[in-house]
Amino acid sequence: MEFKVGDIVTRNSYQNDLIFKIVKIESDIYYLAGINIRLCADAIKSDLKKYEGEINDDIEFLDDRKNELLMNDEYFYLPGKILHIDSDTEYLDRCMKYYNSYNLMVAGILQAEQNLPETIESMLKKYNPNIVVITGHDAYYNKKNDIVKTYKNSLYYIEAVKKARNYENSHQKLIIVAGGCQSNYEELIKAGANFASSPKRINIHALDPAIVAAKLSMSDITKDIDLKGILENTKYGSGGIGGIKTKGTMYIGYPR
Repeated sequence: MEFKVGDIVTRNSYQNDLIFKIVKIESDIYYLAGINIRLCADAIKSDLKKYEGEINDDIEFLDDRKNELLMNDEYFYLPGKILHIDSDTEYLDRCMKYYNSYNLMVAGILQAEQNLPETIESMLKKYNPNIVVITGHDAYYNKKNDIVKTYKNSLYYIEAVKKARNYENSHQKLIIVAGGCQSNYEELIKAGANFASSPKRINIHALDPAIVAAKLSMSDITKDIDLKGILENTKYGSGGIGGIKTKGTMYIGYPR
C-alpha cells in the first residue's frame, strides 16, 4: 500500500493503539503527528496501516460546564490573558475554540519548537499575557544521559521556559504551562514552568495545556488554585501534567 502526506495511519508495532497523520516523508521514513495526542513519531512503511475508522475528537473527558462565577449577575469578572504558542495548526485551532467557548482573552501563535527560544521574549513583550502556554509535539526515546537524544523537543521547551522566566521572574506575574507528550517534566519545572508535562512520560491530549490555562485564567487572583482539581480536569490527570501551587489570575469587581 502506498502512503502520502496527510494520510491517517496507525502503527502495527504498537498494536495500532494510536491514530496519527503523516506529516512528512523523507528517505523512506514516515514522520507522524498524533491526531488527539501531542506525540510525534516516525515509522517505516511496513509498520504503517491506513486507518479506515471514524475520527472523533476524543473529548468526552471534558467538563464543559461554564464557570459558574462568570454567570453571577452581582459581580463582574476579568479573567487572565493567555498567550498560547503551538507548533501544530490543527491543535492550535482546537485550543482557540476551547478558549473562545469561555470568552477568554487569548492570542494564538503558530511557532515551530526549534524557534521557541529565540522568539519567546518578543512574543511576551508584544502580548503581555498573565499566562503563556508553550506547547506542540514531543517524544521520549528512553536513551539516557543526553537530553537531545532522549527527547524529541524537550530541550527547546526548556530553553524557552528559561527565557520566559528570565523575562519575568515571578511565578505569579507570569504563569508558564509548557511541554508536549512525554516531555521532561522535572527539567521544565526547574527551568521555571508553573505547569509542565509529563510526570510519568505519558501522552497528553491536544487540549490538556489549554484546559490548564483556562482554569488558571478563571481562578480568583486572591486565592490559591485548586491544584489537584485542575489536573483532574485533563485527559490523563497528574500522570500527564503536574505543577506548583500558585494563585489564579482573575480579578473580581463589584457592581456588575
